[in-house]
Amino acid sequence: MSDTAVTIDPIADLTQRIGNRLREARHDQQLSLSELAERTGCYSKSRISNYEQGLRRMGLEESMVLAAALGTVSPTWLLCLDDNPALDQDEVALIARYRATDDDSRVRLRELAQTLPAVKSKRAKKP
Repeated sequence: MSDTAVTIDPIADLTQRIGNRLREARHDQQLSLSELAERTGCYSKSRISNYEQGLRRMGLEESMVLAAALGTVSPTWLLCLDDNPALDQDEVALIARYRATDDDSRVRLRELAQTLPAVKSKRAKKP
């Protein structure tokens, strides 16, 4: 190996990618670090900043708390275990409506969803 070879640290790279996803999700909601910290009820803005900068890597528990505080991403997406993008506001509203209905309505909604044609792309583009 030559002295000019670049060594890539996969652990540091993953930590940075996780931090970037957290920052992206926070910015998508136009939240400050303080606002997100307040939503978690247990993490400081400096801790969240450390995650975003890749100085510290969040674990499973932290990803669950932060995903719940954000409300538009999953813990697996934050941890780069899932590449499905964050939910948009229409999807969040649809899920909230589904969760607010009774069991019979949920069954009907799932049956209706099964009749809809599948779209080939991951996410349908808005006109």
